[in-house]
Amino acid sequence: MIDRRRLLETLQQGGFATSLGSSGGSWQHYSDRAYQLLSSQTIRSALDLSREPVAIRDRYGYGPLPASTAAKDDGVGYGRQMRGQNLLVARRLVEAGVPFVNVYDFRQQGQNWDAHAKNFHQHKSHLLPLADQSLSALIDDLDDRGLLESTLVVGMGEFGRTPTINKDAGRDHWPDCYSVVLAGGGVRGGMIYGSSDRTGAYPASDPVTPADLAATIFWRFGIDPTSEIHDLTGRPWRIAEGQPIRGLFV
Repeated sequence: MIDRRRLLETLQQGGFATSLGSSGGSWQHYSDRAYQLLSSQTIRSALDLSREPVAIRDRYGYGPLPASTAAKDDGVGYGRQMRGQNLLVARRLVEAGVPFVNVYDFRQQGQNWDAHAKNFHQHKSHLLPLADQSLSALIDDLDDRGLLESTLVVGMGEFGRTPTINKDAGRDHWPDCYSVVLAGGGVRGGMIYGSSDRTGAYPASDPVTPADLAATIFWRFGIDPTSEIHDLTGRPWRIAEGQPIRGLFV
């Protein structure tokens, strides 16, 4: 972080700040806030997983792969420990008061959910077991600490997978039907909203759009999804075009 700030100061001395024009003051304000966040002792402590008991880290997924699975790894288990530990970091950030936490999963083709090849081996042996372990650990952990009711956990990708299998035993990109997991934040536990057709290709009942999901998240935490923001030209943009799915909540 220190090296990056020195680079920025060098650019500013070379006229970068002047080139920003009237937006320079706003840019500097948010830049300073970002540095304050990165240098915060609260954030540093939240990111320090050595403060967690080994039993908690193992609950999220920290130990080595089982020998039977490791022998058939083929490289797709790369970064396995990071997957569970990232969710543990998320819990620590929530506990520290961070209002929005985004956890990415994870890295390059062939080692994540983008399973264009070896879909069934990759999911059954590597992805699903740890996802089940670490996500359930996060939900239980938030609940045990009294944080689940005020925290909405959203587990999702940006699209689904083809209902047909390709020549490489994989499934390709498919935008028309996929699932999202919600927990906490007042969600009615154990319920299923909507359904797909027999092959999982298209919605069969209660279809939900990405805009509906965005509106639901905003609405649930007190932000009117019909609110507008304005870009630098003054054009209004509604923050979510969809409708909140109120039936998901108690």
